[in-house]
Amino acid sequence: MLETPRLRLRPHTVEDFEALAALWADPEVTRFIGGRPATREESWARLLRYAGLWRLLGFGYWAVEDRETGAYLGDVGFADFHRPLDPAPPALPEIGWVLAPAAHGRGLATEAAGAALAWLGRDCFCIIDPAHTGSLRVAAKLGFLQVGVPRYRDGVTTLLIRRH
Repeated sequence: MLETPRLRLRPHTVEDFEALAALWADPEVTRFIGGRPATREESWARLLRYAGLWRLLGFGYWAVEDRETGAYLGDVGFADFHRPLDPAPPALPEIGWVLAPAAHGRGLATEAAGAALAWLGRDCFCIIDPAHTGSLRVAAKLGFLQVGVPRYRDGVTTLLIRRH
């Protein structure tokens, strides 16, 4: 578990499923991440994948909650998703962050991802939809630099790297 002034980053539990499913079913959340809301089945698979990452890779995603209220705000963490980027991404952990729209614009993504990066303590990369200006701002605040615009699925994405 990690704590920041406003947030708690903790392992996901089965009890997080309803909040996680609601988050990933929100079209505003998924507009730049996959382009469509997730089904409950897809969200359940995501929750299981989050748990598996820790067991298999020694890193993964945390549930982000408000320290004051305990409200589930989103997810932040690291993975190796074997993404078919062209050209291929670096052999580094990939960081990702997603927060509920009610948590946007308050610096919480930067706070959560910053705590995760401090925990990781090494280089990593992220990919962000070129139109997702909010996440690109977060990445810039965290010290990520754009290194390419690889092809991914049916389009392109922005590839950014942060050196530790």
